[in-house]
Amino acid sequence: MELSYILNELGEDRELYYNAVAPPILQTSNFASKTVDDMRCMLLNEAESYLYTRGNNPTVTMFEKKMAALEGAEHAIAFGSGIAAVSAAVLSQLKASDHVVCIEKPYGWTNVLMNRFLPRFGVEVTMVDGTDTENYRKAMRPNTRLLYMESPNSFTFEQQDIAAVAALAKAHGCSTIIDNSFASPLNQNPLQMGVDLVVHSCTKYIGGHSDTMGGVICGSRDLINKIFEREFMTLGAILSPHDAWLLLRGLRTLPVRMERVAETTRKVIAWIEKQEQVEKIYYPFHPSNPQYELAKKQLRNNTGQFTIALKTNDIGKVENFCNSLQHFLMAASWGGHESLIYPAAAYYDKSSNYKGKLDFNLVRFYIGLEDADYLIKDIEQALKQL
Repeated sequence: MELSYILNELGEDRELYYNAVAPPILQTSNFASKTVDDMRCMLLNEAESYLYTRGNNPTVTMFEKKMAALEGAEHAIAFGSGIAAVSAAVLSQLKASDHVVCIEKPYGWTNVLMNRFLPRFGVEVTMVDGTDTENYRKAMRPNTRLLYMESPNSFTFEQQDIAAVAALAKAHGCSTIIDNSFASPLNQNPLQMGVDLVVHSCTKYIGGHSDTMGGVICGSRDLINKIFEREFMTLGAILSPHDAWLLLRGLRTLPVRMERVAETTRKVIAWIEKQEQVEKIYYPFHPSNPQYELAKKQLRNNTGQFTIALKTNDIGKVENFCNSLQHFLMAASWGGHESLIYPAAAYYDKSSNYKGKLDFNLVRFYIGLEDADYLIKDIEQALKQL
């Protein structure tokens, strides 16, 4: 399918809703049946029916169809947040006594899922440096059922060789899941590399306006239907019709937003790499990245996230830099219209001398839709605080 068709037409049966250009928000919890037989049929095939919005809803279905098509998947299922999608995908592949191999620096709440939640139910987890596929192989056991990836990850942007990890999993008879939020479905499609399930935090690039949350799992119809029947219907972490409508709105402009973000990010990095106060740039497409060739192989374009290491051993100076930025909001997440920073120094409690897993001189940037010169001038004046 052509991208323009997916974003603007797929799943939109306008004749069913008065030929309105914008899709409707079917804000209902329930759907009525005319006869007992009709209701019986829906109960027997709830995965394909509109019975109760905790299962299916037409506005949500429209969004799921588009996300499946963008990832080249047979089917998709939407959730109320990215971590809800990650959790359901992971739980769907495991039972007590199983073993998971996961990258060592995943998204924070994925880390909690792996290291605090799963062990409570008898699932063992081994964290590895996923930049070398051999580390996955060495960590695998006879009871390994899942290899988990996040490529690139969300702060220092390490990648995994997706096709190689997927091939390793298939040879061992286990599943693969990848968090593809960093890249968006426009820049990377892991299902085509052999991965079983792809998850996204739709709160980020998909939504694009910092006003809604959501998550999605994309994969085969068989795997998605199994998740629907168990984890999805039981845990109930559904995407609301209104949030689905906001995500549909975000998809309309996804290509132009991603291109604008990519172009501006390249300009900002080209300026930053010349600044003596910056010790290192973490960015998949920077020539200094040891995985630069892998980035060019797996990713079709850059996105808006990069991290800088400031050249200082003084956490106070790092905080002065961050606090001096006038046009970057200090906030979590990414993917909206606004530019952001996320300082690793925020993980440090100076009173207790706690040392985080990330060096305190790291500052993650997300570049939004502002002009490049506007952002560069702001960074320039903040660097003078070092």
